[in-house]
Amino acid sequence: MNTQRYLTQFALSGVVIGLTGCSLFSSSHTDTELTDSAAAWQAGQEYKLTLLHTNDHHGHFWPNEHGEYGMAARKTLIDNIREEVLLNDGHSLLLSGGDVNTGVPESDLLHAEPDFKGMKALGYDAMALGNHEFDNPVDVLKQQQQWAGFPFLSANILDEDTGEPLFDAYKIFSVGDLRVAVVGFTTDDTIHIGNPEYLEGLRIESPIEVAQDLIPTLESQSDLIVAVTHMGHYDNAQHGSNAPGDVSLARSVPGIDVIVGGHSQDPLFEPDKQNGTLILQADEWGKYLGRLDLSIVDGEITSADYELIPVNLKEKVGKADGSIEHKLIGPEIAQDKDVQAMLRPYYELGQAKMGAPIGYTDAKLEGDRDQVRSRATNLGNLITHAMIKKLDADVAVMNSGGIRDSIAAGEISYKAVLQVQPFNNQLVYVDMTGAELADYLSVVASKEAGTGAFAQLSGATLVVTDGKAQNIRINEKPLDPSQTYRLALNSYSAAGGDGYPDVTGHKHYKESGYGDAEVLAEYIKDYSPIMVTQYRPADAVLH
Repeated sequence: MNTQRYLTQFALSGVVIGLTGCSLFSSSHTDTELTDSAAAWQAGQEYKLTLLHTNDHHGHFWPNEHGEYGMAARKTLIDNIREEVLLNDGHSLLLSGGDVNTGVPESDLLHAEPDFKGMKALGYDAMALGNHEFDNPVDVLKQQQQWAGFPFLSANILDEDTGEPLFDAYKIFSVGDLRVAVVGFTTDDTIHIGNPEYLEGLRIESPIEVAQDLIPTLESQSDLIVAVTHMGHYDNAQHGSNAPGDVSLARSVPGIDVIVGGHSQDPLFEPDKQNGTLILQADEWGKYLGRLDLSIVDGEITSADYELIPVNLKEKVGKADGSIEHKLIGPEIAQDKDVQAMLRPYYELGQAKMGAPIGYTDAKLEGDRDQVRSRATNLGNLITHAMIKKLDADVAVMNSGGIRDSIAAGEISYKAVLQVQPFNNQLVYVDMTGAELADYLSVVASKEAGTGAFAQLSGATLVVTDGKAQNIRINEKPLDPSQTYRLALNSYSAAGGDGYPDVTGHKHYKESGYGDAEVLAEYIKDYSPIMVTQYRPADAVLH
């Protein structure tokens, strides 16, 4: 039912419903098989459909230390909206744009069991498979689907042996008299940024090419087509070195009414309308719940009202005494007691697991402020080695201000790693020419010792003369200005933090989706025991 005749009203204010009660209302629908049955809607009658959505949850089932987001508060909000919708003779669907996995140790250590069971308790109807769903073996992913109890959708991730989708390509929901087709698509970048070991036996096709074949079939069998995607939203389809995203999909494939997206982790406070398709995305971590209210008459969308609702988000406000207060942006949302009680044991178990050893070091790994900000250290080398290994990079740079603690000799816990890298920065990489890399290294290697900008560096040796890097060797070979090299760094530095060059606009810039602490912990696990002599700045050898 794709139509260009939207009478769109984008409401950006807070939701106007009570947020303290608890309702057990759920969306009214049943799964149906794809059939050739005629439309059931009545001519001239208005139908109301509310689409609720989140994306890029990344393990955040529990609120943070400031009481922000968390699944128990999201449950209260969803229940209240569902009740409101039903009282106004409407229906609702709750969808996810994928990447439920990876990002919070309490979740990662439990294979995201609390997250998927939490989503079941919240009444999710379907989700797109994200690239981070493949951070675990496929048998773990299938166990997660059992915990969730709702469809995992991707039309373009296929079992290589059968040629069929690994999970479902789509589901048709009966929502009142409407047939709503919900179809999933996953970025084909997954093949490059996923774990190769866990992608064996899978074939990842172009989501756009698959959609061009599939959407016309769904058009003839449904009244509304909603694509849940994990492809990314890139303004005006300028996706750079990333695979094409939602804008490209909408422009290339007519017939999709709404795209509920993820991957780029954007807060789209207004839908991006492309080729008659409304593109939505709700930031990350459950910080917002997206709400799209549609009115449908005679098979056409006649109005669309949209908002992102903050889930106990807070802004930092400076006080007269110099301290910082965290002040609620919107109305406070109470935590659902049943969901909170269900999730608490997982949170406590995760906390206990964080204290368990993940590796061993034979001597101190130096991260003390007065040391790591003034000279290359074994811990700086360990961190940058881990970045190179994970991202298959040639060179890695770490700003010393992001290293907040040392690791003592003996057993290493996940908690110790989080104390070293507590900021949850994402690792990113840029493929650049040798000439570009030389210019970049000239800037970062000139940062003053004693400051947080001082660079810990692996994969490259150089000298700085008059602010210019010279005698640059990459992995012990002279730098070739015309060769392509991969630089790994964190998202803070990549965006210009600590005065580093902003590389986020580079055409070959990519986000990996991996957290810095997560990558360091994985490396320690894989290469333990950590023998510090292998990471002394003069002697460090890349694994």
